[in-house]
Amino acid sequence: MLLFSQTERCFADPADLAACRQLLSNGSKSFHAASFFLPKPVRQPAAALYAFCRIADDAIDDCRGDKAEALAALYERLDRIYASDPEPHPVDRAFAGVVRRLHMPRELPEALLDGFAWDAEGRSYETLSGVLDYSARVAAAVGAMMTALMGVRAPTVLARACDLGSAMQLTNICRDVGEDARNGRIYLPLAWLREAGIDPEAFLAKPRFTPALGEVIARVLDVAEGLYRRAETGIAKLPVGCRPGIYAARLLYAEIGHELARNGFDAVSQRTVVPTARKMTLLSQAIVATPFPGGDCNAEPLEENRFLIDAVAAAPGLPGCDATGRPRIGKKVVWVLELFESLEERDRLAQAASRPM
Repeated sequence: MLLFSQTERCFADPADLAACRQLLSNGSKSFHAASFFLPKPVRQPAAALYAFCRIADDAIDDCRGDKAEALAALYERLDRIYASDPEPHPVDRAFAGVVRRLHMPRELPEALLDGFAWDAEGRSYETLSGVLDYSARVAAAVGAMMTALMGVRAPTVLARACDLGSAMQLTNICRDVGEDARNGRIYLPLAWLREAGIDPEAFLAKPRFTPALGEVIARVLDVAEGLYRRAETGIAKLPVGCRPGIYAARLLYAEIGHELARNGFDAVSQRTVVPTARKMTLLSQAIVATPFPGGDCNAEPLEENRFLIDAVAAAPGLPGCDATGRPRIGKKVVWVLELFESLEERDRLAQAASRPM
C-alpha cells in the first residue's frame, strides 16, 4: 500500500527527477545504492528529498563567504517551496511537488536547516543529549521525512525512524572524529572526553588517537547500536516494499561502526571504509532477511526527537488515509493484508534458509 501508487508521475517533472538522481549518484553513494531497493513510487520522491538535503548541505560546506547569508538563502528557498513558488531549479521544483503532495510538515526540513545553522555557529555539545539534539536536526528529521513520504504517519513508527536517523548520525560522528578535529570541530560529548582524561582544546590543537579516545568512541557507538536495534521494529511496520531499502541503509551504516571497532576505534589516523565485498553481502542480507512484523515498536521516542513526531501529528491528514497514514479501507482488511505480508515474509525467509550454500 503505497501513497504514490496512482500519482507518482505527476508530482514532479521527469527531467527534474532525473537531475535529482544524477546529483545523488555523484554525491550520496550510500543512499543511491540503498534507493534501488525502494519501490519506484517511493524511490522518486525520496530522490527529490535527498537531493534537497544534499544541495542544502553543499551550500553551507562549500560556502567561502558569509555562512549566515548562505543560510538565509536556504531558508528563503524553503519559504518559496512551501509557497508553491520554488526557485527555477530542478531540485527545488521536485521537492516542492513532494511537499505539496504529502503535506510534509515544514518543521521537518526546517529542522535540517537549523542543524546546518548550528554547524555554522561552531557549536559543540557538552552532553550526549546535546549531541542527540543536533542529530535530531541533521539526521532524525530526514528519517521522519522519509517515513512520511512512504505514507506512514503512526507516531510509534516515526519514533523508530528517528531512532534510525540518530543512530546513523552518531555513527558518522564517530567515523569522522579525526577529520572533524582537523577542521576545528568536536561532536563527541565533551563531558565524556573529560571523564576519559582528554582535554578537548588540547585534542583540537593536536588530534591523535589514544586508547582513552577509543573508549569514548566505543561508548557512543554502543548508544548507536541500541538505536539501530530499536529501529528494526519500525522498519517492520513500513510498507512491505519499502523495508529492504531502509534495512539496507540500516545495515550499511551500522557496519561503519563495526569496521571502526575492528580497527580498534581509531578514527583519527585513518578513515573507516567498509570494503565493497562486505557492502554487497549486506545488501544481499537486506533482501533475504528484512524484518517482518513482530517485536515491540512502542518504546517512547528520544526526547530530543519528540518535536519531529509532534510536527507530523499536527500536520493535515493525507487524502484518503486515516490518522496514521493508512488508506481508509477498513481495519479488518488492513489486518488481513498485514497477515499476508507477514506470512509471505516468513515463507521467503524459510526458502532462503533452505537453499544450498
